[in-house]
Amino acid sequence: MESARTAEAVQTAIAEGRTALGIELGSTRIKATLIDESGTALASGSSTWENQFADGLWTYSLEAVHAGLRDAYADLVKQVNGTFGVTPTGYGALGVSAMMHGYLAFGADGELLVPFRTWRNTNTGPAAATLSQEFGVNIPLRWSVAHHYQALLDGEAHVARVTSLNTLAGYVHQLLSGRTVLGVGDASGMFPIDAATGGYDSALLARFDALAAAHGAQAPLLDLLPPVLAAGADAGTLTEEGAALLDPSGTLRPGALLCPPEGDAGTGMVATNAVSERTGNVSAGTSIFAMVVLERPLGGVHHEIDVVTTPEGLPVAMVHCNNGSSELGAWVGIFGEFAAALGVQADSDAIFGAVLGGALEADADGLLAYNLLSGEPIAGTDEGRPLFVRTPGSRLTLAGFAKAQLFGVFGTLSLGMRILASEGVAVDTMFAHGGLFRTGGIAQRALAAAVGSPVAVGESASEGGSWGIALLAAYTRAVADGSAAGRDLGTWLDETVFAAAAVEPVVPTDAEIADYAAFIERWQAGLALQHAAVAAVR
Repeated sequence: MESARTAEAVQTAIAEGRTALGIELGSTRIKATLIDESGTALASGSSTWENQFADGLWTYSLEAVHAGLRDAYADLVKQVNGTFGVTPTGYGALGVSAMMHGYLAFGADGELLVPFRTWRNTNTGPAAATLSQEFGVNIPLRWSVAHHYQALLDGEAHVARVTSLNTLAGYVHQLLSGRTVLGVGDASGMFPIDAATGGYDSALLARFDALAAAHGAQAPLLDLLPPVLAAGADAGTLTEEGAALLDPSGTLRPGALLCPPEGDAGTGMVATNAVSERTGNVSAGTSIFAMVVLERPLGGVHHEIDVVTTPEGLPVAMVHCNNGSSELGAWVGIFGEFAAALGVQADSDAIFGAVLGGALEADADGLLAYNLLSGEPIAGTDEGRPLFVRTPGSRLTLAGFAKAQLFGVFGTLSLGMRILASEGVAVDTMFAHGGLFRTGGIAQRALAAAVGSPVAVGESASEGGSWGIALLAAYTRAVADGSAAGRDLGTWLDETVFAAAAVEPVVPTDAEIADYAAFIERWQAGLALQHAAVAAVR
């Protein structure tokens, strides 16, 4: 997207606080993106962080959350000042997004009762299986209700002290605004949503309470969950304490209108303009997931598919894979080290391009790559062991190795998408976003072959969720000031943000689809290697 506004007009908009700020806490990076009133990204700042594997569970500390927010915001301000010569002191709207699901359990005085348990943990199998059977809908391992019920099953002492549950986005939103609310898309990864009411499913809440009572739970689950809001709702304003958390210097003023906090799935849908029926998107990062907005309910219950919602509450089929492009990134890092050892300095995009350049035309017969750093329910693995394996007679080349790694990134996703195809779910075009798709169309073509449908990548694909939550914040401001009157989120995005966006979808050929199908057949058969590696390599 290109803004028609002059640099002077942008400076004035920033100085007058007529911009929107989006902050997203991803799995490896916390990113802040500033947009103007047309949705054009003006600047971005970021900080990096990593999860820790402590006491058998994946977690992030709340101290790291606070520090990462400050660092990302400071970097944004630095970028804005360097580009436009002005330091922002306030915003018209602000939004927070983060990784969905997981378990943040708080006591009466607001203390965190156990370390944050992220979406990546797979210890909730018994709870997820029981709830799925009792509810008649799929409850994945990563959902907040599965974490909470597993803690009950395990007799964890902290459960009796829980007075509230939240997601990471909801927690940060509370820090900034003092309000405990959650966007419906993020809430749909905590507990099933009733499409008719837009809130938590009351019948399933009653079933859960009955199950939980048998394990000593007393408080109704509804009392523990954050209230639900749809896109465009007023979710509070930035408080003095929230402003001080983001900007300890005191330059940032309170008062910005906040949109409902959302999960990374919802912001990915917004960033790709895939919030209406027959649209879908794929977000690729540490995890990878596909979202398809449904025209009608699924005919059956599938453990590979969970039903969440758009930020407005429309039902969405979600294929979520715990493992994405991290393993490919690690290999690219090794090639970068090799280049540096030869005295060649190159940035990561250049190295990705060099490694993947010939991948799609390469021969990868006999080569298999598994990107499983953690457990992958769709693939039937409780733990991960990244692997590259080849038959003795296979031909090992850089391009063939890269093809196996790239195809492996989309392996688990393709298994889930096959389920949707068998259900007759229609999607006109899948929109992809994430840094992986900066590789000159290579990852885009591989994904199209893997999912068997056209794939488009927008100009702002690499901006990702922080741009998406900034757009949701801008939409909330537009609803508040009346400029979005009578327009739902999809219409507003079409007319305000994406009207001039030109995207050319890649349509996979029959040969490309067949090539990927042959790979995934060998890949699926080789999953026995994962089980053996988990048992043998400790």
